[in-house]
Amino acid sequence: MSDTAKMTGEEMMALARELYPICRSITGDGVRKTLDILGNHLALERREVPSGTPVLDWTVPREWNIRDAWIKDADGKRVVDFAASNLHVVNYSVPVPAQRMSLEELQPHLHSLEDRPELVPYRTTYYDENWGFCLSHRQREALEPGEYEVCIDSSLEDGALSYGELLIPGTSEEEVLISAHVCHPSLANDNLSGIALATAFAKALSTSPRRLSYRFVFAPGTIGAISWLAANREAVARVRHGLTLVCIGNDDGLRYKRSLDGDAPIDRAVEAVLERSGETCFVRDFHPYGYDERQYNSPGFRIPVGSLSRGQHGEFPEYHTSADDLSFIRGDRLEGALDTLFETARILDTNRQYRSLAPFGEPQLGRRGLYRAMGGETNPADLSIAMLWTLQLADGEHDLLAMAERSGLDFEVVARAAALLEEHELLEAIG
Repeated sequence: MSDTAKMTGEEMMALARELYPICRSITGDGVRKTLDILGNHLALERREVPSGTPVLDWTVPREWNIRDAWIKDADGKRVVDFAASNLHVVNYSVPVPAQRMSLEELQPHLHSLEDRPELVPYRTTYYDENWGFCLSHRQREALEPGEYEVCIDSSLEDGALSYGELLIPGTSEEEVLISAHVCHPSLANDNLSGIALATAFAKALSTSPRRLSYRFVFAPGTIGAISWLAANREAVARVRHGLTLVCIGNDDGLRYKRSLDGDAPIDRAVEAVLERSGETCFVRDFHPYGYDERQYNSPGFRIPVGSLSRGQHGEFPEYHTSADDLSFIRGDRLEGALDTLFETARILDTNRQYRSLAPFGEPQLGRRGLYRAMGGETNPADLSIAMLWTLQLADGEHDLLAMAERSGLDFEVVARAAALLEEHELLEAIG
């Protein structure tokens, strides 16, 4: 695949900076504005699912939007201000008309982190109609007894849930699903990094020839993925591989969470890339807590979707706090992740099962000029062994990834060997 259209790390960071101020949630204008900006880069199709629509075992909630919110002290000074940070309001807070209340009455609606007193937490109340404010513990401790004016100028009304979708067709109808959640407000790693990376990957793929088709879904977490699944049962049947892209811009090594089965081609392809990446990488088995990979892997769908990240969900101290700002992610880390995606795509596109057309004993390679064909190779010894392994395993059941795993050779060497053998009519690709 060509990498001429790849976005640079700085271009991905610029997109993250543009998206950062937007107050996103699982519904509302923040998601629409985000999709509008992504639409400047990609030919996204916008989907709107009306409030009250049953989607699998869920129902699309009412749409939430917010204009302003504050807590004012006795002097009228805003001591907590939504305009300063959209994390200051519990996401999906019901409207609270301007009113005065004592600090004692206000305390149950305040959220802070005693163990990280300088940080503002991110909190939500999606499916429990409530309200609240988030502030640093230092701010909270500084609030003096007395009365405060409280206001949340929000709306919770019938509307719709929005998500964006893009299909980049290949020569095959078999699809790779790439999913990024778009519901978090000003949090850079979770998940502006995933959104920017998915956008860069889609933009580059759209100018590259490929065998597999790629479907990108930019949707609010959980309810958005469930809404997409409910509306796309036919498309689901064509999805062979998938990834969620999450928390992938920080300074940690790449992390991969396997699909439910753990040995699907997507798992083996990503792991093959990570093994030769030169980075310190981490691989873990599937766990049903995390992001939308758990929806895609659920029993009724069983789409083999893994998750690529750097920061482990819920385990880095900046997670769901004001410390997850733009300074926490880096363009070079996004570039490294984009290279990983391209290498994975290259393997998925090349990986096939092969059947030997000369299965009875070892065919004579010398008289077919195959040894001479290796004259320009960087490592002809590896290619020679790769041809022998490929011929040995070309029984219609082993794919190239299995051949690479069994031989201990790089996938690219095995793929090159298979191409040479196919060219000389000793193998045929199946499936």
